[in-house]
Amino acid sequence: MRIDEDTGGSAWAPAGAGAPRPAGGSRRRSVPRHVACVMDGNGRWAAQRSLPRTSGHRAAETTVIDVIEAARSAGVEWLSLYAFSTENWRRPGSEVDFLMHLVRRVVRKHAPLLHARGIRCRILGGSDSRIPAPLARDFDDLMTLTGANRGMTLTVAFDHGGRGDIVEAARSLIRSGVAADAVSEQSFAAHLPFPDTPDVDLVIRTSGEQRISNFMLWQVAYAEWVFPPVLWPDFRAAHFVECVHTYQQRDRRFGGVAPDVNGAPRP
Repeated sequence: MRIDEDTGGSAWAPAGAGAPRPAGGSRRRSVPRHVACVMDGNGRWAAQRSLPRTSGHRAAETTVIDVIEAARSAGVEWLSLYAFSTENWRRPGSEVDFLMHLVRRVVRKHAPLLHARGIRCRILGGSDSRIPAPLARDFDDLMTLTGANRGMTLTVAFDHGGRGDIVEAARSLIRSGVAADAVSEQSFAAHLPFPDTPDVDLVIRTSGEQRISNFMLWQVAYAEWVFPPVLWPDFRAAHFVECVHTYQQRDRRFGGVAPDVNGAPRP
């Protein structure tokens, strides 16, 4: 399955099927290469149902798998999911403990499926000593199991903070003895975790909240943002497709000016 790239609409079609020609000669837009999701709204989803917050986290598992499949089917090459931030350690200990056990169960349950789909998995972060040793081993095992896969790359940001990554990259540059005048954006980026990760094209933050929350700060510099109001546990493939369709309507000029149909610059 794939997303129709015509700007006139989005649809599902069988893999390998010929794409319909855009009506009226409208310009086609590509599927974003790298999509990142801030998975927000689990607690509010639970509160609306008079359930404990942990119920919202548990319900989020279905959405995670649905979004992974939707992104893969759409032709997205890189998918990043914000699962646990460095700031999330401030949450009540009981909730943090629940999340650690939940994530371990989800990783162990779905690792075979991810591998069978040819998905390469990475963990961005995960260095805090408070992460239980069994979960850290499961992360390592998942990355080893899927490391040679050449399908979509799934990055799970866990114990991640964008500022921390930038600070660590700066420390790495200093340790490597790079002269200040020799530092460029390219050389700096080479010291970030997983430096082969492309810039994020589209960020989806569910629940309607509109903030970055210290997520992949370097990589989202020129990303398009979409803020669907739906809470993460209710977010499904159809919502993902609609977010991609919204992205396809945007003019990505990266600070420049796009020409109009006659070749003259538009304001």
